[in-house]
Amino acid sequence: MNESITQIKDTTGNPAPLGLLGFGMTTVLLNLHNAGYYELNAMILAMGIFYGGAAQIIAGIMEWKKGNTFACTAFSSYGLFWLTLVALVVLPKLGWGTASNDIAMAAYLAMWGLFTAVMFFGTLRLSVALQVVFATLTILFFLLSYGYFAGASAGFKHAAGYEGIFCGFSAIYTGLAQVLNELSGKTILPLGLVRN
Repeated sequence: MNESITQIKDTTGNPAPLGLLGFGMTTVLLNLHNAGYYELNAMILAMGIFYGGAAQIIAGIMEWKKGNTFACTAFSSYGLFWLTLVALVVLPKLGWGTASNDIAMAAYLAMWGLFTAVMFFGTLRLSVALQVVFATLTILFFLLSYGYFAGASAGFKHAAGYEGIFCGFSAIYTGLAQVLNELSGKTILPLGLVRN
């Protein structure tokens, strides 16, 4: 009796650049606000809902389909982070909840910092570029958490904003590097891939 073996080849595109760019571009724009360049506005909220939020969730679902647990967890979680962050601003304005005080915001950001710190260890098996993204994001969450907890000065919050701008651009670099490297069939922008 002959048994035939069917192999399924994954021909779907790489969703990671979408997730990284959704995260990175939204992070840069929010942290330009944190650095003091403009007030919190509809542009940030719209990016948080659609590109930081929905696009990352879509990327997370696509990573789930590919069997990539780390990327599925990361993109889905940070997509939902952006949606919850927008909700923290919008829900009180709609009368659907009391605005979060500084201690509540410090706890919220600290939990995201803890999650990101643990996820950082996963990047040690992936690439230097992702290590930079997750390390700087961990730092950013804890800086912002401390800022709320301690009632830090505007100068401290602006400094945290600049760190967040760097974090966002590191994610943009990582996403665009994957796109350009795949298109060219060679390394145009290095990612520092870890050899396991």
